Amino acid sequence: MKVRAHISAPSLAVARGVARPGTRAVAEEVPVALSYNGTTQAVMMASPADLEDFAAGFTLSEEIVNDLSEIESLTIEAHPNGIEVQMWLAPGAEARLARRRRHMAGPVGCGLCGIDSLDQAIRPLPTLPDTPLSLTPAQISAAAEALRGAQALHDITRAVHAAGFFTPDAGLVAAREDVGRHNALDKLVGALARTGHEARAGALILTSRVSVEMVQKAVLAGAPVLVAVSAPTAHAIRLAEAAGLTLAALARGEMFEVFTHPHRIATARASDVA
Repeated sequence: MKVRAHISAPSLAVARGVARPGTRAVAEEVPVALSYNGTTQAVMMASPADLEDFAAGFTLSEEIVNDLSEIESLTIEAHPNGIEVQMWLAPGAEARLARRRRHMAGPVGCGLCGIDSLDQAIRPLPTLPDTPLSLTPAQISAAAEALRGAQALHDITRAVHAAGFFTPDAGLVAAREDVGRHNALDKLVGALARTGHEARAGALILTSRVSVEMVQKAVLAGAPVLVAVSAPTAHAIRLAEAAGLTLAALARGEMFEVFTHPHRIATARASDVA
């Protein structure tokens, strides 16, 4: 199913008090309903592209399934008011979902919409296993630069976020964009799972700030390193530290700051991080 991710909108360009009519490419956003075994679980405002990746990544990030093999079928249906992604789960996954079902209506800025308890908001995370992954500062800078070059929708609209996956051997393996930063990361996680790439082999790169839910998604995906061009929140740092995630942020040009577990960055020392 192909849906346009942007449209052309009329606009008035005003410069020095003079208005000139023209058009501007603007990002499309539509309600996307994620349904499991005939019941809607979440409705998110999202960019109508890479929706198979979005559905797969969301389902994994929310721990609705442990593996994509538990999604027995996936179909996408357009409706007058939005798009529905219908998934049918294996019996074990359906039973888990029934025990923890919640209804969510998510605007693009929402990553924890519909949570009905504090325990759900700050859910316990597994501790990431130590891996031999090591990145140099040059590679981290190259990863951020490569992601900037892979943002086709952003280049057109200036209105979307991106998430990418970088490995020392292959460079930027995949990138996904969306009006919602959480959606972009879910799309990337889904794309990696659907193509057989293991997140533990590289770093996730974000164009957005790092909040709690972004750390949660990275850890549950199994990525040992998370790099962002903007800053993290205080609780995101605490969560990354506890989970064993290397968190680097404010990656601009050749500069970045490491907040947790710097041993995966070749020239960093624990004493470099307060």
